[in-house]
Amino acid sequence: MGRAFETILPWGKNGARDTGAPAEAFVERILWLSAAVSVLSIVLIIGFVCFKGLPLIGKVGLADFLFSTKWDPTHGQFGIGAMIVGSVAVTAGALLWGVPLGLALSIFLAEIAPRRIAGFMGEVVNLLAGIPSVVYGFIGLVVLVPFIREHLGGWGFSILAGALVLGIMILPTIVGIARDAILAVPREYKESSLALGATHWQTITRIILPAARSGIVAAIVLGMGRAVGETMAVVMVTGNVTRVPGSILDPVRTMTSNVVLEMGYAHGDHQLALFATAAVLFVFILALNLIMTLNMKAGK
Repeated sequence: MGRAFETILPWGKNGARDTGAPAEAFVERILWLSAAVSVLSIVLIIGFVCFKGLPLIGKVGLADFLFSTKWDPTHGQFGIGAMIVGSVAVTAGALLWGVPLGLALSIFLAEIAPRRIAGFMGEVVNLLAGIPSVVYGFIGLVVLVPFIREHLGGWGFSILAGALVLGIMILPTIVGIARDAILAVPREYKESSLALGATHWQTITRIILPAARSGIVAAIVLGMGRAVGETMAVVMVTGNVTRVPGSILDPVRTMTSNVVLEMGYAHGDHQLALFATAAVLFVFILALNLIMTLNMKAGK
């Protein structure tokens, strides 16, 4: 009887599946190869950008490169201070209204809306992530810029226009991750809170949100990374002027916009300065990811 079962079943005497071992080993090698290629690609990109950009930073000086506001490649002046201020201003403006709206929508979808409505609205929010950034930029160009120029003053191309467009673009990232973090909170927390007499709103603000803190912070950090790295939409609505803005109605140029606008004709030190700008962007994004990782570890 035992021999019959050993013949019929694909397992050997020790319980190992003999016929599947070669296939599993092949799939494992493919997965290892994929991981190695991904890591190698990142390392090569980092090395190439740093190899191109660091000599220029060493030539100009790190302080002058980061804090000088004079960007005049034809005269050998490479200061990205104004672009750093522009990037920070546009990103901060986007987070200022995008984060509260995204968190409110996440709470509504996860805890308040009926399941059918939450599913429909969730799909609509996810659809925003599939819209090309140039479409957001075009809408901002033909709607937001004239509105700001006619009703608030200035050129219309401004920090405000960029912040409004980016605030919409980061919503899918913030809503998707924050909603999943809220839904991942054990239901026993909510049930225990309600059983002790707390209201639904008290349970959300004092129990569920603190328990989902690490996921919510991760959503905000990833949304910030998306805003910092966005290019096309920002190019179309911010005016691309290399000077420090005095108000939210002034035009600015971000670091990503600077690379995109000038890389096509740059050469020599000018091209190296653009690679150095990309290296600064990479360090900034790396710092954001490090903050997110440390926060998630602290949350555990």
